Amino acid sequence: MLAMNYRGPYRVRVDHKPMPEILHPQDAIVRVTRSCICGSDLHLYHGMVPDTRIGHTFGHEFTGIVEEVGGAVENLKPGDHVIVPFNIACGKCHFCRQGLFGNCHEANPQATAVGGIFGYSHTAGGYDGGQAEYVRVPYADVGPVRIPEGMDVEDAVMLTDVVPTGYQAAEMGGIARGDTVVVFGAGPVGIMAARCAWLFGAGRVIVIDHIDYRLDFVRQYAPAEVYNFRSLEDPVWFIKKITDGLGADVCIDAVGGDAAGSALQTITGAKLKLQAGAATALVWAINAVKKGGIVSIVGVYGPTANMVPIGNVLNKGITIRANQASVKRLLPRLIDHVQAGRIDPKALVTHRIPLEEISDAYHIFSAKLDGCIKPVLVPPTGDRR
Repeated sequence: MLAMNYRGPYRVRVDHKPMPEILHPQDAIVRVTRSCICGSDLHLYHGMVPDTRIGHTFGHEFTGIVEEVGGAVENLKPGDHVIVPFNIACGKCHFCRQGLFGNCHEANPQATAVGGIFGYSHTAGGYDGGQAEYVRVPYADVGPVRIPEGMDVEDAVMLTDVVPTGYQAAEMGGIARGDTVVVFGAGPVGIMAARCAWLFGAGRVIVIDHIDYRLDFVRQYAPAEVYNFRSLEDPVWFIKKITDGLGADVCIDAVGGDAAGSALQTITGAKLKLQAGAATALVWAINAVKKGGIVSIVGVYGPTANMVPIGNVLNKGITIRANQASVKRLLPRLIDHVQAGRIDPKALVTHRIPLEEISDAYHIFSAKLDGCIKPVLVPPTGDRR
């Protein structure tokens, strides 16, 4: 089969790899119909995630048709077209029983934090991902959900990560009616977080970034107030100025370790890797939120330390909430939002690129070329039903 092959930082290509096999009675083999490149895939692509091994296949956002199931799989059958959450979760451990599918204790037992994730290095279990023609899906009775009749496959693939992560970012913010919400980052997740903030009753939504075409997009899609931080002397003081000197009620970090805006953070985090990525957006969120406010973190950082103003967190009485999105928990309500027209996920898709051209796809997305918001990969058999 064809699959993406990681060859080192900034080097990916498509190669022929062996077909995945059923390794456990709870496995399924899924033929991929659509997959995406995620902003957090760029952390891998840029060499910022430890234990990303040569030959690994990325891709934690994908839909597909079930081709084969293990003997213990009861909920799926060959021919089912499914949404596959990016979390790999057993459904039975201490954390899964709490709905914390992103923290499954069985899918990634050697880790003390994150659970299993498709295509996200050996720190997340070493599972190959969906930027391929076929994928082995463990715990197939737990994660995959059948795509509802009539749902567009591009809406469905966005429900594997982007929509749940943006929604959970807003949910973790504890948004009360009328709150001012600031989202740092106008990538797909930040755009979705801004859109979902309205669903929780926000009275004002502000998005901060430095890519003008993305800000133009979120201004129309969310809709939101938008500001390019490069035009601001100090984003934190600016936010306080436009919130009567108090700060925002909720700040969302939807950027993570690739953040721009601070030379010190970029050099120590992204270049020298002395910390787990540049924590610029997180620092701004902590300093821009009001006393007693909430900071919600969905931007991806590595497993080591970061330079953050923890004293400000204490002295301001800030609540910080963070996690990988628990996709399985959120899917029923998100499917309802999509079917009711309250969220239009496929509107974020700007590029549809054959899997065979994955090197170009990564370059376009990473370098932010051609107005790219979200690229979807189409494998050679992706349109076959």
